[in-house]
Amino acid sequence: MLEAALLASQSPLPVAELRKMFDEEIGADTVRRLLEELRESWHDRGVELVSLASGWRFQTRPAFQKYLERINPEKPPRYSRAVLETLAIIAYRQPVTRGDIEDIRGVVVSTEVIKRLEDRGWIDVVGYRDVPGRPALYSTTRSFLDDLGLRSLQELPPLEEIARTLEISHASAPDSATYETGISGHTTEKSASEESTSAQSASAPADESPESSEPKTG
Repeated sequence: MLEAALLASQSPLPVAELRKMFDEEIGADTVRRLLEELRESWHDRGVELVSLASGWRFQTRPAFQKYLERINPEKPPRYSRAVLETLAIIAYRQPVTRGDIEDIRGVVVSTEVIKRLEDRGWIDVVGYRDVPGRPALYSTTRSFLDDLGLRSLQELPPLEEIARTLEISHASAPDSATYETGISGHTTEKSASEESTSAQSASAPADESPESSEPKTG
């Protein structure tokens, strides 16, 4: 029953939800034990059962990703250096304001950078700092941890390993490079000319506006 529910679900299922499936009252510890037994029964297969921040889910083992790409090639979203640096700062210093991020990065954080991370579901506003202007406080979400395959913030690697964790590969032009995260299992590069073309396209959302175009906030 647990196996069927997890295989059918498009998102991780928490223990609290899985408990609702049983006719009789069953404790959370019992469900976790059953899940561990189920995970063990799949240990030698191409799919594994994992525990994440939002719950439990089946996923393809990383070793098989390259084979799946041959029949189902994906184009992971590209993220600029500003987006990934901002995400890293929020992940390791949360909760933070845009002003905090700007102090660390040394440049203005555009609204588009924040919006890109919010739209991806990786960050959210968790409160407001009690200072003039009441700037928003940002933290990462459970979805961010799920996409990294983590259960809690305590499992984040040291800050200097964030690039390796996200499997970022950068283009040869450092000032205009964009990155693709390995969260979706891929790494590729985007040239500076492609970045310029994308920014001029009215139909393609830009990663960020010029970082000097907005006043510093928070």
